[in-house]
Amino acid sequence: MAGDRVWRKSSYSGATEDGNCVEVSYASDVLVRDSKNAGAGTLMFSAPAWRTFVQRQP
Repeated sequence: MAGDRVWRKSSYSGATEDGNCVEVSYASDVLVRDSKNAGAGTLMFSAPAWRTFVQRQP
């Protein structure tokens, strides 16, 4: 369940409480949510898909 997980705020927002950003919870899968509206839902990725996403160069 998303409420039982540890969430990490994106460093691109400065990780401030009032910053607009996303939060990520990494476990056997990866959940991503809007930090300003945490109850609105999450996106779920497999751990390998998330690693590929964050390691990609623009």
